[in-house]
Amino acid sequence: MARRPRRSHNGGPPLDDYDGPPWGKGDAYIFLAWQAAHAKAWKAPSRDVMLMRLERAERLGLTYEEYALEILERGRHLGEDDTERIAEIRRARKRRRFSHLA
Repeated sequence: MARRPRRSHNGGPPLDDYDGPPWGKGDAYIFLAWQAAHAKAWKAPSRDVMLMRLERAERLGLTYEEYALEILERGRHLGEDDTERIAEIRRARKRRRFSHLA
């Protein structure tokens, strides 16, 4: 029996640690469409956009990756007035840093 996806799962295939095409485990078209969407989302922006995001991220005390992921996930740029969300990202950073020690 197939496992039900978690509540927050978007229905796409896993893209991390890809070991080859899982053609026997699902529809190849869906997998390739999700893989293309992932590549498009994480395509490097222009140099000017990247520098602007880096400057904003440093001003807020975040890494470039954290700031860019927030734009991709939530569709909005963080500012100085988003103190609660910035604090939440920093708390998650500390949890990730120490989770491998447990």
